[in-house]
Amino acid sequence: MTLALYRKYRPKILADLLGQEMTVQILRNAARENSLAHAYLFYGPRGTGKTTAARLVSKIVNCETRILNKEFQKGGEPCNQCRVCSEIDSGNGLDVIEIDAASNRGIDEIRNLKEVARTAPISYPRKVFIVDEAHMLTGPAFNALLKTLEEPPPHVMFILATTEYEKLPATITSRAQRFAFKKLDKETIMKKIAAICKAEGLKYEADALELIAVAADGGLRDAESLLDQVHSSAPTITIKTVEEVIGRIGFKKLHEFAELLVTKNLPLAIKYLGELNESGINIVQFAKDLIHYLRRILSLKMNPELEEMFNKELTREDITDLRELGAMAEAEFFIKLIKALISAYSDMRYSPFAIVPLEVTIIECLQSRS
Repeated sequence: MTLALYRKYRPKILADLLGQEMTVQILRNAARENSLAHAYLFYGPRGTGKTTAARLVSKIVNCETRILNKEFQKGGEPCNQCRVCSEIDSGNGLDVIEIDAASNRGIDEIRNLKEVARTAPISYPRKVFIVDEAHMLTGPAFNALLKTLEEPPPHVMFILATTEYEKLPATITSRAQRFAFKKLDKETIMKKIAAICKAEGLKYEADALELIAVAADGGLRDAESLLDQVHSSAPTITIKTVEEVIGRIGFKKLHEFAELLVTKNLPLAIKYLGELNESGINIVQFAKDLIHYLRRILSLKMNPELEEMFNKELTREDITDLRELGAMAEAEFFIKLIKALISAYSDMRYSPFAIVPLEVTIIECLQSRS
């Protein structure tokens, strides 16, 4: 069976963990000093590397090369060559226990975990428990975990991962070292998936990779999965194929439509919208993307210094387009249009005729400017 791209290109060392520089630096320094903690909490958006980081830490604390070679230990990374590293990479590490808290969330499961924690490791120096989606545990389950998490046996390490940090009790978060995982910027994701395309011998359009990166919303795993899906649909990764697969359009089409709105070209705007709808584009998602696009135009118009922040998610060409559109109308027009579109978006989400609220809103806004 073909291995999914996000699994095939999963980071093998901490240095390969993109977008989490501070977390990587702290963990590597702790590994160099052989002072990794007994409990960690990794939290942040999906697909940003939390579970991957947990597996890397489990390799580091058990890597045979690090244990035997003190000079190698100074690198703060696993060797990826020894028996332990190979077993953990393949998911066969007997002393690395991954638990999905979404389906094992009760007090009985945690009591079983505590019993297993008391026993010595089977073949590794340390037994590592990785609890994914930790926020799904029940209140009694959290209470049962408290004492073990605070004072685990010397051979045990706990790593909790969650996308919803605020749902964890303070009694749990205070007993672990906490690391926030950030969304990756668009350029970082584009570089990564471009490197994957090169390694896999895939042909692609730059605009297509840009749309994949935008659709991933800061999650590298989502971008890699989407790249896999698009590649399965066509031999060459084109912007048209990506749009068809994900049901949303790229920045160029958003720019074209926004320009029709700013120039008050109502006939062409309605025609453009109809063509998008007929092509199978998710019109509700389009409205959401349009709101964000116009919001960027307005923000950049009011504060040009925001360009530095937008550089992380947009190309220079995109930012130039935003500036040009911003110069074509007053701020009041964009404010009125964005407010109207937000109202239309709310109606579209629950309407059997999603395009109608959007069409009516655009007609009202553009006619009032005539």
